[in-house]
Amino acid sequence: MKDKINHIIVIVGFLFILYGLMLLNIFLPDKDISYSERRSLAKVPKFTLENLLNGEWFEDYEKYLLDQFVLRDEFRGLKAFTRFYLLRQKDNNDIYVIDGNINKIEYPLNDKAIENAADKLNEVYDKYLEGMNVSYAIIPDKNYFTAAKHGYLSIDYEKLIQIMNQKVKNMNYINIFHSLELEDYYRTDIHWRQDRLLDIADLLLNEMGAKGLAAGESYQEKSLYPFYGSYYGQAALKLEADTLVYLTNDILKEAVVYDHIDSNYSKVYMEEKFNSVDSYDFFLAGAKSIITITNPAPTTQRELIIFRDSFGSSIAPLLLQSYAKLTLIDLRYIGTDLLKDYMDFSKDADVLFLYNTLILNNSYMLK
Repeated sequence: MKDKINHIIVIVGFLFILYGLMLLNIFLPDKDISYSERRSLAKVPKFTLENLLNGEWFEDYEKYLLDQFVLRDEFRGLKAFTRFYLLRQKDNNDIYVIDGNINKIEYPLNDKAIENAADKLNEVYDKYLEGMNVSYAIIPDKNYFTAAKHGYLSIDYEKLIQIMNQKVKNMNYINIFHSLELEDYYRTDIHWRQDRLLDIADLLLNEMGAKGLAAGESYQEKSLYPFYGSYYGQAALKLEADTLVYLTNDILKEAVVYDHIDSNYSKVYMEEKFNSVDSYDFFLAGAKSIITITNPAPTTQRELIIFRDSFGSSIAPLLLQSYAKLTLIDLRYIGTDLLKDYMDFSKDADVLFLYNTLILNNSYMLK
């Protein structure tokens, strides 16, 4: 009798979980965004006879079900906990954690992508920058400090630099690899920390021939907590959040940021972006094709043009002290041929290409 009751309990429990989850998935409203993963979630795919026959509808519907599955984040966390702490796996979906610092494996080195990145820099130079003072610097991703040391696959950084130096023409290479350390990056994010970049800013300025003023300026340190970076959601583990520390002063408070594409104005630091889908958008409002920052109290009329990725958003404010204007261009969002419609490259300006190794190793995203 006791065994029969136990069997009934198991069956009822199984049916409750099975049909309960099914009913929850049916009746709960779909979510637009996953804040933990910092991305938009799939919606019910549009049904057509064509995408039914070619199989696309089934693929899209499977993605939709996976994205909208009830308790999805909890199941992701359970999977990550099981792999890391019970099965003692070294990584979960290429994410690995060292002393609370979250990293993502980048491997192997894509030689063709590095060559393509160098070709893109040369293309921009040949079209717009001939005769100008042009430099480039490469920002190492966190794997440079952790991967090989802890037995994870890693790209060949020396070869990456070698290819770039061999292929890139007419530009001064600024080596910042040995001026950085792991502590200069957020534990839960891909990016470097602005409050640790004053020496890097002056290194770049001095190598470009500008007067390095960043470290000599007076700043107020302000902090925002909690900061959950892009790797936090991917790790799906309960780890300690970062604190976003930023540097400000009267110049940065009064500086005006102009978006050339949307034709609107904003500020250097956008506090309303903190705790959005991507809190790193706090710096210069996030991904933008072309923006110009104007120094309200310049000591020079010289300007700086930076071709950059998202790392440039946090270091650009520290470079502003040495220029009247900074223009930031992100070639992931605007084609090279379109730059002439928004930019005047005839002005006397310094130029800096500043890209991290992950972008260079996946450089086909540059337009």
